[in-house]
Amino acid sequence: MERFADRYFVVRDGLRLHYRDYPGSATRPPLLCLPGLTRNARDFAAFGELRAPGFRVLALEFRGRGQSDYDPLPARYNPLTYAGDAIELLDLLDVEQAVFVGTSLGGLVTMTVAAIAPQRIAAAILNDVGPELERKGLERIRSYVGREDRFKSWDEAAAAIARNNGHMPASYSQADWVNAARRACREEQGEITFDYDPAIAAPFKVKGATPRVDMWPLFKALAQRSLLVVRGSESDLLSASAFEKMKAAAPDASFVTVEGAGHAPMLGEPEAGAAIDVFLGRL
Repeated sequence: MERFADRYFVVRDGLRLHYRDYPGSATRPPLLCLPGLTRNARDFAAFGELRAPGFRVLALEFRGRGQSDYDPLPARYNPLTYAGDAIELLDLLDVEQAVFVGTSLGGLVTMTVAAIAPQRIAAAILNDVGPELERKGLERIRSYVGREDRFKSWDEAAAAIARNNGHMPASYSQADWVNAARRACREEQGEITFDYDPAIAAPFKVKGATPRVDMWPLFKALAQRSLLVVRGSESDLLSASAFEKMKAAAPDASFVTVEGAGHAPMLGEPEAGAAIDVFLGRL
């Protein structure tokens, strides 16, 4: 039996968003899980099963992903909009504070919330993301996001997912990549396709100069809360040097490296799991 409920809510601009609700403790802040750019709530299935019922776990699907509505205005596919959606979910549930668990884009959204509504963050886990992002990783993501690929089998989809992820972790078997494909894709009209609106790539395709945002103030605002940062040792998005800078900027935070993992760890690896256990145990 599934241990979560599929729930929906309508945000300020009329879109209906989906989240998974794993019931748990009412005396602790819930864990609010925010996925990566092309991902959805299924990425947190194992995490939710493990952490509930010790914690209530909420896994939000950003607009344009999974069972959430697609946005007719692609310009709204940005971290500030997603941060507003996350805050609206907490308001709906009468949750004053949550422990934010942000993977990749979800971590950028977490840092954004720290800047605009820090009182909503009880603590945070950043998964393989920080205030400095490597061009190599961004270019890899840009190379596949928004493509409307269709696959004839799960094995074919798994091969594409492996390519998109640079075949990291190297330890993944074919079965692991098929499982990854089932998390990231859906079946549609007899074919398999990525489970997101291709228009989420629109912000990547804007021609001309792209304004650079200094994210260090956002990270430092987040570091005022209890913070754990997870990095994959082979990550091409969060470099080892940026990781060290984050340690210097947030001396009270906790940091852990998942050996052999690329971008991004699944948070069930032994190193990540042990660090999260300790971190949550201190709250």
